[in-house]
Amino acid sequence: MRKLRVVIAKPGLDGHDRGAKVIARALRDAGMEVIYTGLRQTPEQIVSAALQEDADVIGLSILSGAHNHIAPRLMALLREQKLDDVLVVIGGIIPDSDVPTLVALGVKGVFQPGTPMQNIIDFINQHARARV
Repeated sequence: MRKLRVVIAKPGLDGHDRGAKVIARALRDAGMEVIYTGLRQTPEQIVSAALQEDADVIGLSILSGAHNHIAPRLMALLREQKLDDVLVVIGGIIPDSDVPTLVALGVKGVFQPGTPMQNIIDFINQHARARV
């Protein structure tokens, strides 16, 4: 079976990407193939990257509070492109009160500050299916 392919993206205007780079490295070290899209990505750019890279997982790092604006658009674009089977996870500054809304949209994992890296790796391994 091939390695899981994970697209890590920093959507919106948030210019802090250290966390995204740390998670990208941890996932790579855990045996996943990681594609980091860089800063200031739009939902359209992220979905395009996922399509081009045949991603199994999209990981968003959002510290700006824009998750309630970005996630609905991203999930709609994934459905339009028939990428409903791509696992979407979000990490960053996400208030507890916003988690149910994100889950209802189809986001499968929400990781707040302090989540152990191994928990994220385990979640992805348990919930993602390689799209062969």
